Amino acid sequence: MTVASILTDKGREVVTAGTDTSLSAIVETLSERKIGAIVVTDEDGKVCGIISERDVVREIAERGVETLDQPVSTCMTRKVVSCGENDTINHVMTLMTRHRFRHLPVVSGGRLTGIISIGDVVKRRMEQIERDAEELRNYIATA
Repeated sequence: MTVASILTDKGREVVTAGTDTSLSAIVETLSERKIGAIVVTDEDGKVCGIISERDVVREIAERGVETLDQPVSTCMTRKVVSCGENDTINHVMTLMTRHRFRHLPVVSGGRLTGIISIGDVVKRRMEQIERDAEELRNYIATA
């Protein structure tokens, strides 16, 4: 099971923002869209950062609400870990667990092609476990 299968089901839309977008605009978008992270891209559409709800909370806690007037580039995570469409669910679960993040941009050929969350990955893994269990029950019933 691969990341591509998750994207096929959930879609490939990714909410992005430019590096000069204010943190207050980021917060507004996160709230309006009911999402947990926004991928930050440059003028060419290349991924240059990611900002999550957790990042925003930490920034406000450290610097105060005045930070909301600053561009997202001042507090985004610059070293973005991403995955490819052919990566397995197990691989991305390991990445997310090891690095302790909940959102993973999907990049193919140097271009952003989607984003997956830990919720997407867990849902897909649970579906696979249920299918495996059903197949095992059917096998035992017919043996």
